[in-house]
Amino acid sequence: MKKKKVKYSRKARPKIKKVMEEWEEKKLHSRSKKGPIVKSQKQAIAIALSEARKRGYKIPKKKRK
Repeated sequence: MKKKKVKYSRKARPKIKKVMEEWEEKKLHSRSKKGPIVKSQKQAIAIALSEARKRGYKIPKKKRK
């Protein structure tokens, strides 16, 4: 049986979960509260990871092309 690789630190998970819940409730804005509402799930995930990185949580580096 293969073990699933953990992507994010334990401390980062609540922050990511909170942002994704905001997205589901259509309350997540890009940039600030005055920005447009986020409609894309990919954009919501990017915002969540960005906020977690700013707080210093262990998150994998951004993928570059």
